Amino acid sequence: MQPEPSTNNDLIYGLNDRPAPMAALLAALQHVLASFVGIITPPLIIGSALGLGAHMPYLISMALMVSGVGTFIQARRPFGIGAGMICLQGTSFAFLGAVLSAGFMVKARGGSPEDIMAMVFGVCFFGGLVQIVLSRFIGQLRRVITPLVTGIVITLIGISLIKVGVTDLGGGFGAADFGAPTNLGLGAFVLVVIILLNRSNTPWIRLSAIIIGLALGSIAAWFSGKLVPQALPALPLLSLPVPFKFGFAFDWTAFLPVALIYLISTIETVGDLTANCMLSREPIRGPSYIARLKGGVLGDGVSCMIAATFSAFPNTTFAQNNGVIQLTGVASRYVGLYIGALLFLLGLVPAIGAVLQQIPKPVLGGATLVMFGSVAAAGVRILAQTSLDRRNMLIIATSFGVGLGIAAQPELLHLLPKLVQNLFDSAITSGGLTALALNLILPQPRESSTTDGQGLETAASETHG
Repeated sequence: MQPEPSTNNDLIYGLNDRPAPMAALLAALQHVLASFVGIITPPLIIGSALGLGAHMPYLISMALMVSGVGTFIQARRPFGIGAGMICLQGTSFAFLGAVLSAGFMVKARGGSPEDIMAMVFGVCFFGGLVQIVLSRFIGQLRRVITPLVTGIVITLIGISLIKVGVTDLGGGFGAADFGAPTNLGLGAFVLVVIILLNRSNTPWIRLSAIIIGLALGSIAAWFSGKLVPQALPALPLLSLPVPFKFGFAFDWTAFLPVALIYLISTIETVGDLTANCMLSREPIRGPSYIARLKGGVLGDGVSCMIAATFSAFPNTTFAQNNGVIQLTGVASRYVGLYIGALLFLLGLVPAIGAVLQQIPKPVLGGATLVMFGSVAAAGVRILAQTSLDRRNMLIIATSFGVGLGIAAQPELLHLLPKLVQNLFDSAITSGGLTALALNLILPQPRESSTTDGQGLETAASETHG
C-alpha cells in the first residue's frame, strides 16, 4: 500500500517535476557526494589486490564515466530501458569476491594484468546478459529467491569482504610492514572518525563521513610519513573510453560465480527500486510498478554490459541515494540526468584516479572495514525480518556452515575437479547455492510463504549498493 504523506518527508519536487537548473545541479552534487567513494573504492581494492596499479587511473575514470552513463539511462528511460527515476548506478561491492577469484585464477596461470582484465570484463559482459534475461521474469524470480536466501548471501558477501578490509588495514597483502603499529593506528583512526561522524545529528555530516574519514586519515598518514605524495604520472588530459581496451576472454569456471551474484544483485535492485518508488510517492503495486521494476533491472543489466565493454566493474543501483532523496525532498528524475552528466565529466579526468590511487592501504582499510561490515549487517537485518522457524534456522545454519567452512579451509576441495573447485571455493557461491537448494527442497509452512514473498522488497531495500 502507498505510504501516507509525512511532514518529515514531503517532496519539494516530484518524479516528473522539472527543478530550475541551479536547484537540480545542487541536488545532483549531493547525490554525487554520497556515492563517490562507493563508486571508486571497488576499483581501488581490485586493482591493488591483483597488481593493476599501472592501469588504476584509467579504471577509476571508467568507473565514474560508466556510472554516469548508467544513471542517465535509468533516469531518461530510453526504449523502456531504465526505471525512469533517480537510480544512481555505481560499482557494486557484491561482485568483489567473484571478480577477485577470477583474477587470481588467471594470475595463477601466469597471466599478465591485461590477461586478468580481459577475463574479468569478459565474464562480467556475459553476466550482464543474465540480468537482462532475469528482468523479464521478475514476478517468478521473487518466488524462488526469497528474503531468506538473499539475507544469507548478502551476509556471506559482507563477511567474505571483511578479510579484504582487514588485510588493507594491516598494510596490504604481502606488505613488508604488515601489522605495524603505524598501520593499525591509521586504520583505527579512520574507523573511529567514521563512527563518530555517523553519530552526528547533521544529515550531511553522516553522508560525508567516509569521505571525511579518508581525507583526515590521509592527512594523518602524511604526518606519520606513511603517505609520501608522488608526482602524477604522464597522463592524457582526458581519459577517453576504448571498447575492450584489454582484450576479451571467457571461462566457465570464472563465469558461474559471477552469474550467481548477478542473480542476487537483481533481487537487491528490486528492493532498492521499491524503496525509491515509496519515497517518490509512486505506486508499489500494479502494472506500472512491475513495468518500472522490469525497466530498472533491465537498466542495471545494460549498465553492466556497458561497464564491461569500457573496462569498469559491474554496476548496481545504489541504495544509499534513496536516503539523499529523503533528505532533500527532490525525487525529480531530471536530477538524475544532471547526476549522470557530473559523473561522466569526473570520469573524463584521469588525474582524479591517479590522486586517489595514492591513498595508503591502512587508511582505505579503515574505511572499507565499515563498508563491508555494513553489508554483512544489512544481510542480518534481512534475515531478522524473515520467520526464524526451525526450517529457516536449519537453512541459515547449513548455508553458513558450508560457506564459512570452505572459506576457512580452502584446501578442502583440492582433490575435486577444477570446475568444482572454482565454483565452490568461495563462501558466497558455496553458501548461496546451499541456501538456494535447501530453500527449494525443504517444504515451507504455508503461513510463512506469503509473508516472505511480501517482505522481499522491504528487506532487500536495506542492502548496500
